[in-house]
Amino acid sequence: MTTNPPQACVPVVSEAAGKQGLDTAALQQLDSAHYLHPFTDHAALRESGARVIVRGDGIYLWDSEGNKIIDGMAGLWCVNAGYGRTSIADAVHAQMLQLPFYNSFFNTTNVPAVQLATLLAEISPPQFEHVFFTNSGSEANDTILRMVRRYWQLAGQPERQAIISRHNAYHGSTVAGASLGGMAGMHAQGGPMVPGIHHIGQPCYAEGGRGMSEADFGLEAAGWLEAKILELGPDKVAAFIGEPVQGAGGVIIPPSTYWPEIQRICNKYDILLISDEVICGFGRLGAWFGCELMGFQPDLIAFAKGVTSGYVPLGGVLVGGRVAQMLIEKGEDFNHGFTYSGHPSACAAALENIRILQTELLVERVALETGPHLKACFASLATHPLVGHAQTCGLTAGLNLVRRKGATVHDCEPFDSEQGVGMLCRKHMFDKGVIMRAVGDRMIVAPPLSMTVAQIDEMVERIRECLDLTLEELTQRGWMA
Repeated sequence: MTTNPPQACVPVVSEAAGKQGLDTAALQQLDSAHYLHPFTDHAALRESGARVIVRGDGIYLWDSEGNKIIDGMAGLWCVNAGYGRTSIADAVHAQMLQLPFYNSFFNTTNVPAVQLATLLAEISPPQFEHVFFTNSGSEANDTILRMVRRYWQLAGQPERQAIISRHNAYHGSTVAGASLGGMAGMHAQGGPMVPGIHHIGQPCYAEGGRGMSEADFGLEAAGWLEAKILELGPDKVAAFIGEPVQGAGGVIIPPSTYWPEIQRICNKYDILLISDEVICGFGRLGAWFGCELMGFQPDLIAFAKGVTSGYVPLGGVLVGGRVAQMLIEKGEDFNHGFTYSGHPSACAAALENIRILQTELLVERVALETGPHLKACFASLATHPLVGHAQTCGLTAGLNLVRRKGATVHDCEPFDSEQGVGMLCRKHMFDKGVIMRAVGDRMIVAPPLSMTVAQIDEMVERIRECLDLTLEELTQRGWMA
């Protein structure tokens, strides 16, 4: 029998927040007074005030002032199925009424977690039959770090501790995630990183491929992994981790030769290969997982974000047969996990989200329709006087803002980083109702997979208008060549 709690136990909205309602200025004041945001200059935010988002539907958001915004970043690379999916909310509500939570410790499980683990095994590459659930991508990569080192302990090679990653990679913001990542700004804060993690260059053709074809540069960039393995000693290296496409680093799309060569090198030295698919997974690149598109077979996959379309936090690790067999047959207790591992309400959200992706063929649409259309649209933006070059992969895209265009991508003249041209452009985007992220002077998008061809055209037209406005402002400032 369901009973209502005593009145005294019913939580209430704080008196201050309740009185303010949707008064934007009051909400911004409360936000500055109490909410520390992620990756934010809080003094600067206090001056400008946070934008208050109140509603979402499809690819659109509305703020507290009534402005309609195209969400070109799908929340934070995660709202793959789009906003307003009532069936996901209904699935979570039904699960919360039946069993809102129970842990997976004490030799227990729950129905949605079992169903989701089974479904993930069905849609993932064939080497994956097991899943370890977490709450986020950061926790997934923390888990991977411990799992990799435990694997080599059990294999009788405990000296294999070193994990190789890439500069400008993003693998989360927990201590282990930040250590695995290659973001210099993160490494500069918070003291020493986790030992035993090493970084090589990223496969960015525009940055390092002068005088080479993209194919040759891809092989050279992959060769940096082999050089690092030999420097550290093959018997000391446990794994290599990489995003199929580097997302937060600026949508860095590697040459087609890169990942197959990485696979060859890992096989040669018996190194575990980890694919961080927190952004690339669940259809973002036009395949269920980015490794399938890029042509490599990882031993471990980190996932999060798109598994629930961001509706409820959930992450995890797809564990390949080689690692799973070792952990199961020789590992005894794996002393790692989280209170919310396999959270039944989160798993219910994921089950319904994946059903939507499957029944609406959203992954196939990205591969065959919307991805190619976005590619054509961004190719047209590359003719703009401010754009040095543009790239896409599935429903991710990026373009570089440059002071002077050149005959090739390597001949373009960049702006001084201190000028903050990307942030100027981003402000125009926000003011014109489209969210486009700035990574330095590289502008990127990763919209919901539910976006239609007509909506891509709408988004790109606004981007073009904002590029014009940015060019006009830069010309007035005398910053153009």
